[in-house]
Amino acid sequence: MALNLSGASAQVLSSPLGSAGAASTRPDKAPEAQASAPQGAGVHSPLSPFAPLPKRADVLAWSVLTDVSVRVQGRRVVTVYPQAVQELDQKNLRLQGFMMPLEPGQQERHFLLASVPLTCAFCTPGGPESMVEVRTRSPVTYSQGAVVVQGRFHVLQGDASGLYYRMTEAEGVK
Repeated sequence: MALNLSGASAQVLSSPLGSAGAASTRPDKAPEAQASAPQGAGVHSPLSPFAPLPKRADVLAWSVLTDVSVRVQGRRVVTVYPQAVQELDQKNLRLQGFMMPLEPGQQERHFLLASVPLTCAFCTPGGPESMVEVRTRSPVTYSQGAVVVQGRFHVLQGDASGLYYRMTEAEGVK
């Protein structure tokens, strides 16, 4: 069976939220405010049914973790961590986010913590810079709302699963 692609045109997909530089179509927002609002994966959508993370001074800000870049080195894509992120490696930290369970159940010992809430069971809410793999000492009760965990933070170099960060020996914080 042969496919004839000579006359095929590429399909263009668009986001209902628009692109990062495009203005929103929400009538309740002024055009100048629309263009400057961050959009895309890892950014809390104003259309989300879940509230964004409340501001807390006792947790690491996601803006620090998401300030990474990548470069192509040979045939590999390599993560470039700024000095501020590298200095977090092996430190005991607190992090606030939304749980993404990796197994069924209400008591979780291994999950992803994301900067924005999960809105689709089949989609990640952002890239690897906006998620931390968490392994806890004792089970943490699953919550759809924001949670805080504390534990030993690891900055991962070349992780086989594509993750940038991991927290071990973690515990839930009230």
